[in-house]
Amino acid sequence: MTVTPFARFVAACGLTNLGDGIATVAWAWVASLLTRDPLLIAVVPIALRLPWAIMALPAGVVTDRVDRRRLILTMDVLRAGAFSLAAVTLWAALPLPTAPETGVSAPWTFAALIVAAAMVGGAEVFRDNAAQTMLPAMVPHERLETANGRLWSVELTANSLLGPVAGAFLVAFAVPLPFAGNAIAYGLAALLVAGIAGQFRPRRDAPQKWGTELAEGLRYLMGAPLLRLMAWVTGFWNMFHQMVVIALILHMQENLGADARIYGLVLAAGAVGGIAGGLLGDRIVRRLGPGRTAQWTLFASVPAFIGIAFAPGPLTVALILCAFEFTGLVWNTVSVAYRQRTIPDRLLGRVNSVYRLLAWGMMPVGLLLSGLIVNGLEPALGRSTALTAPFHAAAAGVLLLSLLSWRRLGGGFGSYRTGPSV
Repeated sequence: MTVTPFARFVAACGLTNLGDGIATVAWAWVASLLTRDPLLIAVVPIALRLPWAIMALPAGVVTDRVDRRRLILTMDVLRAGAFSLAAVTLWAALPLPTAPETGVSAPWTFAALIVAAAMVGGAEVFRDNAAQTMLPAMVPHERLETANGRLWSVELTANSLLGPVAGAFLVAFAVPLPFAGNAIAYGLAALLVAGIAGQFRPRRDAPQKWGTELAEGLRYLMGAPLLRLMAWVTGFWNMFHQMVVIALILHMQENLGADARIYGLVLAAGAVGGIAGGLLGDRIVRRLGPGRTAQWTLFASVPAFIGIAFAPGPLTVALILCAFEFTGLVWNTVSVAYRQRTIPDRLLGRVNSVYRLLAWGMMPVGLLLSGLIVNGLEPALGRSTALTAPFHAAAAGVLLLSLLSWRRLGGGFGSYRTGPSV
């Protein structure tokens, strides 16, 4: 049986997202074994996300200049090397000393973890931008919603369902194992990408100066009001989401008494909702329309964030995350397919990079704010209450964001229509 390029692409993305899901637990959980300071714990995921603010624009130019398949292949190999570095460093540091309330117990190990996270994050910027711009070359434009939905369902199954559970059990068994497993997963993904046949270098004029090419992509985004709005909305939403994600680790450990295995299962429960959102997103968009879908899936984060703060136990958090991830994937169905369909292929990498600079560059800010909020309020409110404060702050932020963007999201899509179901 002949394996189509799209099938190979989906399989490779599934493997890399399995690695991402394992790392979702491993990065911050291992950091919490080296320090109990929320701000220092946030440094590791900040190192993972900061490259989006630094490298997103150059990644767009590179993506529009080179063979996107080869770029993905190179970045997967680089990430395999970074996870190998983290695994070897952690093996050498065992047994880990007890984590202090302030400072870190093993500074050199902590530093190596930050370096590896930064390498993985930098490669992810180039890899993800290339992947989103490569997909339209493999499927007809009228099938983009369905293709994206199927791709995201596979990615979510690996990233948020299987990955966190595997990561939790691996880190509980031996701290370096999640990182060693990821090195293998990214290596296998690189082999799959290497076998994808097709032409994935964009058709375009001769390359110009970097500044000229970046300006062209920026002008396109600034001249497209709906794209510009969605970039800002996604950026601020990601900031609030990261406040919740990093605060959830200590909240689950200290307030709800969860260990790594329970934490991984809670994240996996959220993935069930995300998988359903990926599979049903195109139908919901066709039924409600893209504008109304975008409005309500954005607003849904408000009760979700508040609910996490008042959840009596891990099971309630799991149910909330299930509903939350469902709405998040439906939002993605609207936003990503709209970009892929409306942006010209020769500009897709650059416009996508500017968009994602706004959308992902805010993540490190959210991680930093979460740690600052907890540390700042702990003396007055106590540790337990302070750990839930980022959830309330994020809910208030998304509420304001929804109010400010509601009308423009509702009417901004105009005559835009999704493609037929397949």
